[in-house]
Amino acid sequence: QLQLVESGGGLVQPGGSLRLSCAASGSAVGSVTIAWFRQAPGKAREFVAGFNWIARSTHFADSVKDRFTISRDNAKKTLFLQMNNVEPEDTAVYYCAARQFTISIREQEYDSWGQGTQVIVSA
Repeated sequence: QLQLVESGGGLVQPGGSLRLSCAASGSAVGSVTIAWFRQAPGKAREFVAGFNWIARSTHFADSVKDRFTISRDNAKKTLFLQMNNVEPEDTAVYYCAARQFTISIREQEYDSWGQGTQVIVSA
């Protein structure tokens, strides 16, 4: 089984930076895409960013593409989400997820999920 663990969340001021980590352990056979989603209170879970190890491709939601970046540790298959110039609208629980195929923005197409890490952007 595949286990995904998020870390790095916390309280950050508007305009600040934060780096989230998604570490995988256990069997990851066939899981070639890892993505970040977020869910704010009372709102639907939404796609943030994703990376595909086969195509070495990335995709970002329009709301974050000018501010967030993705990096990775290939040996550990760990994905990092660097959040820069954060805004109060970025406040949410952030989840990482894995699926077998290409990057998808649809959360129901992902098979494995972490427990989430909370990010609060507030002065």
